[in-house]
Amino acid sequence: MKTTRFNTFCHQVFTWLSGVALLATSAAWQGSHAQPAVAAPPALPPEVESALARARLPREALSVLVVDAQGTGRTTPRLSHRAHVAVNPASVMKLVTTYAALEQLGPAYVWNTPVYLQGTVQDGSLRGNVYIQGQGDPKLVMERLWLLMRRLQGQGIQVIVGDIVLDRTAFDVTDHDPARFDGEPLRPYNAAPDALLLNYKSSVMTFVPDVSAGVARIQYDPPLAGVQRQATVALAAAGTECGDWRGALRAELVDPLKVSFQGVYTAACGERAWPVAAADPRGFAARAVEGMWRELGGKLTGTVREGKVPSGLKPAFVVTSPALAEVVRDVNKYSNNVMAQHVFLTLALQKNGVATFDGAREALRQWWTARMGDAELPLADNGAGLSRDARITAQALARMLQVAWASPVMPELVASLPISGVDGTLRRSQSRAGTAHLKTGSLRDVMAVAGYVHAASGRRYVLVAVVNHANAGGARPVLDALTDWAARDQ
Repeated sequence: MKTTRFNTFCHQVFTWLSGVALLATSAAWQGSHAQPAVAAPPALPPEVESALARARLPREALSVLVVDAQGTGRTTPRLSHRAHVAVNPASVMKLVTTYAALEQLGPAYVWNTPVYLQGTVQDGSLRGNVYIQGQGDPKLVMERLWLLMRRLQGQGIQVIVGDIVLDRTAFDVTDHDPARFDGEPLRPYNAAPDALLLNYKSSVMTFVPDVSAGVARIQYDPPLAGVQRQATVALAAAGTECGDWRGALRAELVDPLKVSFQGVYTAACGERAWPVAAADPRGFAARAVEGMWRELGGKLTGTVREGKVPSGLKPAFVVTSPALAEVVRDVNKYSNNVMAQHVFLTLALQKNGVATFDGAREALRQWWTARMGDAELPLADNGAGLSRDARITAQALARMLQVAWASPVMPELVASLPISGVDGTLRRSQSRAGTAHLKTGSLRDVMAVAGYVHAASGRRYVLVAVVNHANAGGARPVLDALTDWAARDQ
């Protein structure tokens, strides 16, 4: 009897000690491996779930965070789903680039393009060379190239007995294959950065139908020296619907010295413009400079070539870009990739005297660490989001947008974002017009929005929503549903 009681006692002690040991082991494992317990995030709104189902998108394809714009990194979000997962944001990455530039360079920052004269001017002739030094102006478009040439003539020059030399050494970037990203080398969004970027390395062909003559007249901008361009194209049969008017033209655009059309243009299309990237991007600037000079009646005995400004030469005049705040508006409203890359590279140009992508990424890293604290550093790649490698978490991007909301440059950043249902890349949005300022992003397998939603209560929310999936092309209703849900907070 005593033995039985003793055995029972020993068994109880052993069970108790085993329980203590198990608890201790469990606590030790949790302390070293498990994350702190947090409240389960709210379910996705029913309308968002429905939109995902209609688009044949799994919940795991979506990363989203909705949080008060005036909060901090520890503010409890209204909605959080896979916000810690690094995703490809497509052009939403431009938010990081433009906000960093606004803070580091200032909204009033401008790019200067100095023009130098080497030689003497006499009787309307310059006996020597003209040097145009590119310093990364992202908006040296055709109209401003025309003004540059007019200012050159304002120096008393009609004939250049020498060369026009283009100095592009401010950017040290590797040669770029415009077909590499998606096999579309003639799409302007694939243009590469260039210290002397003229008209985004693109031409615009404008078709104007003349029914009485049976043709559409074609205007080409800018003028390009040495390029044969077809002046008219025949009209399609009367009554033909517009349809795929570009395909109907059967354009031949791969020869950098010749543009021709084997098809027809449909009068029902009215006047249409077709922007096309240069077939020879490296030679585009030289052809544009010479073409504009000759268009204005100027004469050139030499050539337009690349070179470097001689040391000690002082500029005759300087052409100044629009302010950064205006450039940022173009970048974000219309998602201009090459302009975004120029803004990104300028971060390095200002710090190091020469622009490289490595230098730009390092400048961004230093700024991010100083301003965002422990928020996960984005993988910016080229700063434009035209990348398969760029990555950021919804949480990190939302944190940056909260910091930006309290920044002195907040008005410039917010004003640069498309307005839902009103303008820019959101003009066709089906969400309620005017309720949000959001940057959009889309690539194959990616669709995203990020920015600020103006709620019915008067509060402002940060919304970041990114879809990474093969069916992402159908995700627009999902993002519209999220925008509308965030705006209805009463």
